[in-house]
Amino acid sequence: MAASNSKVSLKLLIDSKRNKVLFAEAGKDFVDFLFNLLALPVGTVIRLLNKNSMVGSLGNLYDSIENLSETYIQPNQNKDSLLNPRAPLTSSASQIPLLLSDDESMAKKAFMCANYHRNVADDPRSVCPHCKLKMATEVPFVLPPSVAQGKSGDEGGFVKAVVTYMIMDDLVVKPMSTISSITLLNKFNVKEVGALEEKVVDLGMDEGLKLLKSSLQSKSVLTNVFLGGCFK
Repeated sequence: MAASNSKVSLKLLIDSKRNKVLFAEAGKDFVDFLFNLLALPVGTVIRLLNKNSMVGSLGNLYDSIENLSETYIQPNQNKDSLLNPRAPLTSSASQIPLLLSDDESMAKKAFMCANYHRNVADDPRSVCPHCKLKMATEVPFVLPPSVAQGKSGDEGGFVKAVVTYMIMDDLVVKPMSTISSITLLNKFNVKEVGALEEKVVDLGMDEGLKLLKSSLQSKSVLTNVFLGGCFK
């Protein structure tokens, strides 16, 4: 997995008079990042965004689980499975650092008992059915070839890299084309081409978190994140 300081570049087309992003041009890295947001467990989203800054009541639900005594939890359950759920580890997710590179939930782990009986668990508190010892001995988790190395001709991620993609301010994604660009300028009633400005920006960990938060609360996501909107 890439380092957490990785950044993805995209080009914004900005209406400078209205201080609004009309759309962005981006490659597969950014589109893969956006699509991968849908794979994040809700518990991970709340933890990444900080429960106190969330709109709605899910932050309170998260807080309730944190504060609930283990006395009330079923012996075969643990709070961590809800508070720090593991995102599915797929070939697509492994190509997209940004938000998840520092997220321990992405690291798939497997555990066995100290006697190495042929049972595997993902929770070190599980009990081996043979020797009744806790399965707390971590063993290497081996990725399939398609994830670890990539299939022949497989770029990884969700989308292909042969085209440029257009991302609207409300995160509608479509392949880029000259016709669609002209149609959008008409749709936005842009009469002065001179008011349009191109700007290349980088999306890293901080911007990724802002984008995730804004995507849950606004339909002007790119404007909020890159032009100093209400989610700055």
